[in-house]
Amino acid sequence: MTQETSFAPQERLDGKVAVIAGGAGAIGYATARRLASRGARCVLLHHGDAVPVRAQLAELAGEGHAEVVASITDSASLRAAAERVRAGFGTCHILVNSAGYTKPVPAGDLEGLTDELIDDILKVNFRGVFATIRAFAPLLKESGDGLIVTLSSIAAFTGVGSNLAYVAAKAGIDVVGDALARALAPQVRVLSVSPGVVDSTFVPGRGADFNAKTAATTPLGRIGTPEDIAAAVEACATSLRFATGTRIVVDGGRHL
Repeated sequence: MTQETSFAPQERLDGKVAVIAGGAGAIGYATARRLASRGARCVLLHHGDAVPVRAQLAELAGEGHAEVVASITDSASLRAAAERVRAGFGTCHILVNSAGYTKPVPAGDLEGLTDELIDDILKVNFRGVFATIRAFAPLLKESGDGLIVTLSSIAAFTGVGSNLAYVAAKAGIDVVGDALARALAPQVRVLSVSPGVVDSTFVPGRGADFNAKTAATTPLGRIGTPEDIAAAVEACATSLRFATGTRIVVDGGRHL
């Protein structure tokens, strides 16, 4: 183990390359802003129009940032994205999995959770996250000081979420993260950040009324923001370096 992988806390991320899957989304981009402010070069992995993403890149602190188009449900495109990162940056130190998808279905509506929706939810939130890790694992291991942070959810351990397939996907990826933390150590650390309700458009149909009701029953008196979650990811890369195979809950006490 080199001196670089002493796992001591660090203030700066100069020289680090961070790939953020779902980097154009609310939490992904908030994370990019924080990591870039610490000196990291950020690669926003997305599957949409490159023009607005390039505008986002221009707003990041520092320089040398980039965007890569890939779908997390297409392993070939993920492998190609990893090769582009290798060619352009030579390595990857941080992988943030913030891409995801869900649709509200009450837990008691068993017929509403169709086979097709189950497959879609698991394809994105479990298989897609694993496929992203698989594609970038060689670069992370080669760096000698890699970090994988997956955006999970308190649904993974409370059983309360947008739908039961989403609950299963997040629980599954948390457990797989534990296994990967053992398998990839010490070259790569693996952590989950678990939000509660976050003020974003991630869950369709949730608006101000839902947020206000949730805030009223949350111990810290409000719902989360993308910045709250991004700050936790930043801490995983800087302050919490002697941590792996565990879950960081950032929900204002919502799970209590």
